[in-house]
Amino acid sequence: MNALVVRSADCLLHVPTAEIWVGVRTPGTELPERATRIEAELVARGHEVRDAAAHDDDVLLRVHDPRLVEHLRTVYDRWVAAGFPEEPGQDRVVPYLMPTAGMLDGLPEREPTAVHAAAGRWCYDTMTLVGPGTWTAARAAVDVTLTAVDAVVGGTPLAYALVRPPGHHVTRSAYGGSCYLNNAGIAAQALRDAGHERVAVVDLDAHHGNGTQALFYDRADVLYASLHVDPGAGWFPHYAGFADETGRGDGVGANLNIPLAPGTADAAWLDAVSRLVEKVEASGATALVVSLGVDSAAADPESPLDVSVEAHRAAGDRLATLGLPTLAVQEGGYHLESIGELVAATLAGLGNR
Repeated sequence: MNALVVRSADCLLHVPTAEIWVGVRTPGTELPERATRIEAELVARGHEVRDAAAHDDDVLLRVHDPRLVEHLRTVYDRWVAAGFPEEPGQDRVVPYLMPTAGMLDGLPEREPTAVHAAAGRWCYDTMTLVGPGTWTAARAAVDVTLTAVDAVVGGTPLAYALVRPPGHHVTRSAYGGSCYLNNAGIAAQALRDAGHERVAVVDLDAHHGNGTQALFYDRADVLYASLHVDPGAGWFPHYAGFADETGRGDGVGANLNIPLAPGTADAAWLDAVSRLVEKVEASGATALVVSLGVDSAAADPESPLDVSVEAHRAAGDRLATLGLPTLAVQEGGYHLESIGELVAATLAGLGNR
């Protein structure tokens, strides 16, 4: 069974050009070509492709702080109006100051007047640049996601949201990790709103989805389960993704993290997938969201994992045994020569039901 693929040309408008990493400008890897490579592969394999339909901001504004949304919508224009592309010559919005808890030491967090200070009010790293097409692309990704949700709610057993930029590092009120709006979180909330009493989010990306975890950490109605390279071994997001993070309050027990050692290959990776499947089975979820990052692949430049195409297909097979209506949402995956094949293989497994 092929997946219904939902896409939008507007998702190609985000062109970060670079990342600022440890103070150094380095080439960006979250490129528009990621999406075009995936789409070409899925079209060649016979998947139906549908353009996204416009949706209002209702679900978006319940998942994210409205002030974050307004910041992303306006910050690039404010940056240009302040003259930063000319002096000092920075044509992308880059934070330089973050109001950490240690800095404020209990003082109220205020909205700064200067746009270059406001950039760090909402973004927690220097890698996630905002350019002229960033808001349009990120907002289009929300429409893609919600169109795919509509299809699943309408009876389509497997839909795939071909989105970029990705989203699983975005919390309610902060963005980073090359992500701007949390598409998987929006999908889970929309499925809850459609009547699913319990939704599971399974995150296959090589990096922990700290944003998705944060969105649902206090809730019992959305399970978050992730396998990822161990942040304790020095990998992003560094501060979250540890095994002892199991939920808080009503959400205790509704969060599962499986950190993996650098160099983890197929057998151990698939064992972790099986543990995620068992957790979903025990949760009683009636719908599944898959954060489909494929940067665990051996050739990917952004992770130290060593997972084959065949294992990605097998991961999809194991998730398909749940028999749940499923929405896959694209996250990471940065090796252009293999990204299409990796996504297609995982979707082929997910469709094996």
